[in-house]
Amino acid sequence: MAASNDLQEALKPFYQRASEAEERLARLEAAFSTRKVADTGNEELLNKVAQLQRMLEDEKEKALKEAQKASEENAKLRYRITHLTRALQKADSDLASK
Repeated sequence: MAASNDLQEALKPFYQRASEAEERLARLEAAFSTRKVADTGNEELLNKVAQLQRMLEDEKEKALKEAQKASEENAKLRYRITHLTRALQKADSDLASK
């Protein structure tokens, strides 16, 4: 019986360390599973962000094309205004000289 008690006393630190290791392992497993779930959520968010960035780039290209088109139209209209103004001045001077 004394040998059994001595053996129990000798093994007590090992049992304690084993229990602590099991507790740490349980905490690590819980943290890992939580992180795995969080990573899945992050992946969904990253996909959504990428999709929004693609949409933003498409809209930016569209806006740039519209701005270029408006600029070209503006240049054409300025050209027409210049020529119409000259024609009007010429017509006014022709009427004034009659």
